[in-house]
Amino acid sequence: MKYRHIPVMVDEVVGFLNCEPGQICVDCTVGGAGHAKAIIGKILPDGLLIGIDQDSDAIEKAAAELAPYKNNVHLFHDNFVNLPEILKRSNVSAVDGILADLGLSLYQLESSGRGFSFQGEEPLDMRMDTECPDTAEALVNSASKQSLKQIFKTYGQEQWAGKIAEAIVNRRKSERIRTNRQLAELVRSAIPQRAVGKRKIHPATKAFMALRIAVNKELERLEQFLTAAIEALRPGGRLCVLSFHSLEDRIVKHRLKAWENPCTCPPDLPYCVCGKEPLARILTRKVRRPKADEVEQNPMARSTCLRAAEKL
Repeated sequence: MKYRHIPVMVDEVVGFLNCEPGQICVDCTVGGAGHAKAIIGKILPDGLLIGIDQDSDAIEKAAAELAPYKNNVHLFHDNFVNLPEILKRSNVSAVDGILADLGLSLYQLESSGRGFSFQGEEPLDMRMDTECPDTAEALVNSASKQSLKQIFKTYGQEQWAGKIAEAIVNRRKSERIRTNRQLAELVRSAIPQRAVGKRKIHPATKAFMALRIAVNKELERLEQFLTAAIEALRPGGRLCVLSFHSLEDRIVKHRLKAWENPCTCPPDLPYCVCGKEPLARILTRKVRRPKADEVEQNPMARSTCLRAAEKL
């Protein structure tokens, strides 16, 4: 199985998690285990790493990569929204650190055969967990024009969402849209040529990202995960999240702010009467970005946003 994964901002992640021997840490998107190996190197000899991934191929790869530490590792093929149940299965009541890397791996883009990219000819799948029933093909061929427009506009921030949705609906009257190449060419043809020429990215990039987010319910699950994560941390435990587009980063940013300052009192009141206590303190006052040399070595790192918080 071909699987390439380059972990992003490893030193920063380990630093913000403040990993120490004997700790219990969770890598909620274990992927190729790059971050996991860095974390476990800090929590040995008696620490525990819990690795989670909704991609079964990732779990298989992580098991191989982490085999030397198998006595200190529990791996779960699951979605990180199920963190509370996963901790129960590990007989763990609270943890010291939680990491969520929300980016796609190179394996998923280049070798999974699920149509995440617009290169080659692959089935239009886009499921991170292939056991889930709904594919991008099903969505593209069944959703209404208005629903598709909303997906492209909201999740992809695509200027030509309406034209793309209309083109899809018109095409599926004569043939089913089954592959990534069919969809990529359709999106490209729907966008005015003058606009295509101005884009620095492939014209289908935003539409593909939007479909992937919709198929995997990524934003809704991120909201659920953050609620579960703060509850799972012990006091002093830390959360670190790596996001790769503005919608994800905005959710994380606002949630961290709400944890640090949950007061709902009108701003003109002289003192707080709502009684809501802070849940965490923010460790990253400004979003952290990868260094220039890391981006040069790994271009996929360029859009990374790192935010971290410590539970009070």
